[in-house]
Order: sequence, then structure tokens, then C-alpha cells
Amino acid sequence: MDTNHLKQQAAEYAARFIEPGMVVGLGAGSTAILAVRHIGYLLKTGALRDILGIPCSTQTEAEARALGIPLTTLENHPIIDVTIDGADEVDPQLELIKGGGGALTREKIVAQATRREIIVVDESKLVPALGTTWDVPVEVVPFGYGSQQRYLESLGASVKLRPGDGQPYRTDQGNFILDCDFGPIDDPAALGERLKQRTGIVEHGLFIGLAADVISAGAGGIQHQTRKSP
Repeated sequence: MDTNHLKQQAAEYAARFIEPGMVVGLGAGSTAILAVRHIGYLLKTGALRDILGIPCSTQTEAEARALGIPLTTLENHPIIDVTIDGADEVDPQLELIKGGGGALTREKIVAQATRREIIVVDESKLVPALGTTWDVPVEVVPFGYGSQQRYLESLGASVKLRPGDGQPYRTDQGNFILDCDFGPIDDPAALGERLKQRTGIVEHGLFIGLAADVISAGAGGIQHQTRKSP
């Protein structure tokens, strides 16, 4: 079974949690966009109705508009009922690395405004510790970004400026991304706090305490994990 088929399975399973009247966060990335397309299909066929979407990226917004998904904003609807998004890594505590597609800041804004954040992945994204297979994306202001790189290196990371089309990659906010290889991370929450203390760092791709559900698809079928209550 190929990875795209697994992602499709997870995306369609997650869409079951959307009900009429909901405000829905529309995630970014290869798996989340499959969920967006499935939501569009459900609306077109009448299997779903009366929802409003809030996209996590300009690319997702364009896709949603093309599919006829009604959209709104956080200014008009500050509370999101359900968000379906992807992740680059998921650890056993359901903590995440996100931002491989570059939309980490908007994704985190939407996640923090969401009552139920549902993450959809194929089973290859499940790891014993964050940082095992994926770098931590760190969005930085272009001005003085080299000083942020040196700061990140002082924390033990190997840092690369994400390339774009012949120049540094730019996020939807016009910022750069530094991809940081910390190796397996012992305490993601503590690292996230250190990253947020630095002026010039806009956001980081460690999503701590935000995922309510993780839906992963593998050769054995769908696995649905929910966050344990504290």
C-alpha cells in the first residue's frame, strides 16, 4: 500500500468528526490537503453542509476556494471547532514537529484557537522522540537572521537556511525558515520555551500540548490515538 493511499485513508477518517454548523481549520501540507479535498467532495455531494473553513496557508486557501468550501476568518470566528492538519513527526505523547511545508506560524495560530486539533499522518511519521528523522523548522525575521542561526547552534543544533527558488524560502509572512537538526529531543517543551525567548524568532515547529487526536494509517489499518487527560 503506497503512502498516498495511507494518507488518504487517514484524511477521510478524520473528516468524520466534522458536523454541520462547525467552523473547521483547514491544515497545510500533503496530508492535510487530502482532507481539504475530501471535505470539498462531501460538501459537493451533500454529505456535509453548513460549515465554514479557516485555512492555514495561502495555498490551502486557494485550494479551498477552488473546491467551493465557504471560508471565514479568526476575526469573525475566533473559536474553531475542529482542525484537521498533518505533521512531520508525532511522538508517543502526541507532541509534534510541524512546518515542513513552511506554514508553521499560521498552523499554530489556528491550532491554539481550536477546540479539537486532529492530526492525520501515515505511520512513517510516528517516532520514539521528536527530532529522530526531521529537523525543527524555526521561522525567523530576515533582519539579522544570522544571529538567530548562531543562537540555535549554541543550543546544539545543526542549522540550514531553507532554500527557495534561487533565494531563501519565504513564508506567507515573508520570513525565513532555519531548519534545525537537534537530533532526538529529550524535552521538547523546554526547548520550545528557549526558542520563544529569542527576539527575531517568530515561531518554531514544536507543537506541544496541541494535538487532541492523532489518526495514523498503516498496513494494519487506521490507528486513532487521543491525548490523555493530565
